Amino acid sequence: MKKRIDKDISIEELIEILPASVSYLSRKGIKCIACGEPIWGTLQEAAEEKGFRREEIDSFLVELNAMAGE
Repeated sequence: MKKRIDKDISIEELIEILPASVSYLSRKGIKCIACGEPIWGTLQEAAEEKGFRREEIDSFLVELNAMAGE
């Protein structure tokens, strides 16, 4: 059973279970690994650090879970 992606997933775990999330997050302005300086912490923390609101983060979750086949 696949783990559902939620706002509290660590960036490290997200990339582990969904490698395509690196390019997805990069397109959203959340650089992780691709820029050479990895981000650790949760998806929510990384998104909030870049100024995204709760509604936008919720949208990311819908899209990431769709990419993961949920």
